[in-house]
Amino acid sequence: MKNVICTILLILVPLASTAQPASEIFLFDIKNRKNSVTIENPVNITNHKGYDNQPCFHPTETKVFYSSFNEEGRSDIRMYDFKSLTTTNITQTPEREYSPTVTPDRDHLSCIIQRDNNAQDLGKYPIGGGEAEVIIDNMTIGYHAWADNSHLVLFVLGTPNTLHYLRLPTKKDTIIAENVGRSLHRVPGEAAISFVDKAGTGWLIKKFDTHAMKVTQVAPTMVGSEDLCWLPDGKILMSNGTSLYFLRPKKDVTWQKVEMPALAAMKGITRLAVSPNGKKLAVVVEE
Repeated sequence: MKNVICTILLILVPLASTAQPASEIFLFDIKNRKNSVTIENPVNITNHKGYDNQPCFHPTETKVFYSSFNEEGRSDIRMYDFKSLTTTNITQTPEREYSPTVTPDRDHLSCIIQRDNNAQDLGKYPIGGGEAEVIIDNMTIGYHAWADNSHLVLFVLGTPNTLHYLRLPTKKDTIIAENVGRSLHRVPGEAAISFVDKAGTGWLIKKFDTHAMKVTQVAPTMVGSEDLCWLPDGKILMSNGTSLYFLRPKKDVTWQKVEMPALAAMKGITRLAVSPNGKKLAVVVEE
């Protein structure tokens, strides 16, 4: 499967919109070499007062989808086209939509639909516009990633929060792990989804092989950091809040610094998303 599953991110508990921190999304060009990573040419693609977060790239087109608060303080899904330099709304609803993710058929955006009764369902909208179709409404879902067109990895809210593998055709649900982080990603070149295990004192990046149904360790995270993304060649990117770092699993013992321009706005770095061709990087920063 060539689709790069984007980072699937949502608030851990239902919160009022005013509780969300103001944030912006910067888009960078990436130069990824064997032993180094450089990002350059930053562009603020949101430039909007308030919450703009949870970026996700289209697998084949020049589009970035993200969650953005509207004037009423509710979150809609917007799309930025970095070829035409235009921004459009995908949703304008009375609900709150978070964590847009291009589905394997590339025709829809799956997302968390947060309702006023505090339900957090998984649904999908046609990218070209239209009504939502509910996929899952019997669990409180925080984050999700598509393993393929009929299997999902889900972060389900509870005590504790749990990671699930759900087979849509049969509705068979398997709990994979407990006390996990919010960052779920398809591992490049593998039938596996990565996640952060936060159960111990030292957080660990792990991956779940959806064929073997097995969890293995990849590497320790940066201290206190849970947001990451994978470059197509298998490097992992993370941040300490002000700078970016990369790690080559099985090769590097320590995280290595990404070369990047000095920007006064680059503070409070959190979510990261990389384009499927590895040429663009979206970075969420505090406003």
